[in-house]
Amino acid sequence: MAALRGSARRLLPGGLAGLGLPPRRYRYKEKWAVTAPKISAIRLALQNFDMNYSVQFGSLWPSIRVSLLSEQKYSALVNNFSDADRVSRELELLNAVDFVYESQKAARHVQWDSPVERVRGEETASQKTHREQLSVEQTQTPSSLSASISPNIKCYTFSKGDVSRFPPARPDASGILGYYLLDAASLLPVLALNVQPGDLVLDLCAAPGGKSLALLQTGCCRHLAANDISASRSNRLRRVLCSYIPKDISSDVRVTSLDGRNWGELEGDTYNRVLVDVPCTTDRHSVMEEDNNIFSRMRLKERQMLPMLQMRLLLAGLLAARPGGEVVYSTCSLSQLQNEYVVERAVEVAETEYNINVHVEDLSYFRRLFQDTFSFFADCKLGELVLPHLTANFGPMYFCKLRREQ
Repeated sequence: MAALRGSARRLLPGGLAGLGLPPRRYRYKEKWAVTAPKISAIRLALQNFDMNYSVQFGSLWPSIRVSLLSEQKYSALVNNFSDADRVSRELELLNAVDFVYESQKAARHVQWDSPVERVRGEETASQKTHREQLSVEQTQTPSSLSASISPNIKCYTFSKGDVSRFPPARPDASGILGYYLLDAASLLPVLALNVQPGDLVLDLCAAPGGKSLALLQTGCCRHLAANDISASRSNRLRRVLCSYIPKDISSDVRVTSLDGRNWGELEGDTYNRVLVDVPCTTDRHSVMEEDNNIFSRMRLKERQMLPMLQMRLLLAGLLAARPGGEVVYSTCSLSQLQNEYVVERAVEVAETEYNINVHVEDLSYFRRLFQDTFSFFADCKLGELVLPHLTANFGPMYFCKLRREQ
């Protein structure tokens, strides 16, 4: 047989080349992916959202979808370290209003009934037990609303339906910019954190810096730890703070680039207030921009692991808070898997693995307080969710407040 093979080889000049085949070392495996149609990350995101959010939101989804694909609305966060009175006057000349002040003023003129507990649908016995474990607290009355949100924050928006844009901020004589442009819904987690004078505050996922800047506007942070795992994003955070914060104030801010999941081990039981604004699918960006889109095929595994990462970060925030401290969890996603389910799982793990009891507070008064500015989702199980709407195209923004028991 070996001789036959040798004869055959001699009969075919060039060995297998005589059969029209290249030598083994030159063969290659055809890759079907080369000829497969390429689908953009934006299209994949829309397909994913259509499949999931049409079920989650039902008849609301078409309106939300159109709003996500439309131009986002921005607001101007006044920098209290600049000439804030002058900046406010200039913004008012544009017919913009301070929505935080106006909402509080309106609340003082509204008579509400006694505290109302969050109304929920019928639940199974196991669900009810778990809700009792979460210990959702009662809504506050109007008289206590002013004391229930972080103070000294001034943010100007245009009225519903007005799609005007703010001009870029100008530096003052000292080089400090007068206001910071951001989605107004991004302020709600900061307002919900209810920072008080002398608080030690941690912003666990701080870049690009809008929420850290808002926290500093309260004038209440004895010290602010602003962290982001990405060194490049942390550098961007530093540039934002340098543009808005005087040097004597920046000494009270510590910027780090550490893995937030380990913060409970680094500084456990330390902070009065913790903000956990986690990485998410950033729904609006995902349907508008190809660049850095998490729905890129190369980032499939990263996207699938997001809820686990988010839960670990929230758990680290709870561990970093001192007993009696408060934590606000937030995302810019509509997904229940990244919002309510992450909160439920983190609370469960905190109790079972760390013997830490956590209260999830009722923030439904935010819906009443800011109903003239935002469109809220009425059926959120835990926390609050701002829905994009053409007349008030902010969000999406989910936020939930948790309090670590003494």
